[in-house]
Amino acid sequence: MRKGLAAVLVAAVVAALVVGIASWWAGRQGPASVPAEIAVRKYRPGELMTVTPPVPAPSIAFLDGDGRETTLAAFKGKTVVVNLWATWCPPCVKEMPSLDRLSKALGGPDFAVVALSQDRSLDLVKTFYDTYLLDNLASYLDRSAGLGRALGASGLPTTYVLDPQGRVVAAMEGGAEWDSPAMIARLRSVASPSLNPSQP
Repeated sequence: MRKGLAAVLVAAVVAALVVGIASWWAGRQGPASVPAEIAVRKYRPGELMTVTPPVPAPSIAFLDGDGRETTLAAFKGKTVVVNLWATWCPPCVKEMPSLDRLSKALGGPDFAVVALSQDRSLDLVKTFYDTYLLDNLASYLDRSAGLGRALGASGLPTTYVLDPQGRVVAAMEGGAEWDSPAMIARLRSVASPSLNPSQP
């Protein structure tokens, strides 16, 4: 009888531990639900799709190039291309030069490219930039991938476009030639009127 009672107690303790660990892990993973409008899994890979209606960007903190915490709110007033990438991701590596050229072509008071690395350290990002001569991109790091989880990203690279009000207005899964005339025209169409059509 005592052995049976002890077994029941042990099973109860184990079950409680399992539930507790699961709850802790779920908490680490960030928000449990992602607005359906920005879940990129419903979009066609390689196509920049409009998010309707626009969704406010999450206020998840990440690091800038100086190791200081910032959020996407710091870019309000600008059209922002937020690209989730990593140095170990071949499609990401392939598209980074085009993001650098996009930043050079359109970057300024009304437009920014936030290339948000999912790597382990800023040193890896800065070494990568030096190796590939990426002079027009600032370094940003989200080693916990918290922003990507909050946005519902299911892989890398994944890109979101924010309007000047800080809302997600477009999303894309997969790589692209970001400085191609067709893509620049598409960015202008989803982020208008913050991108001046007279810009190159």
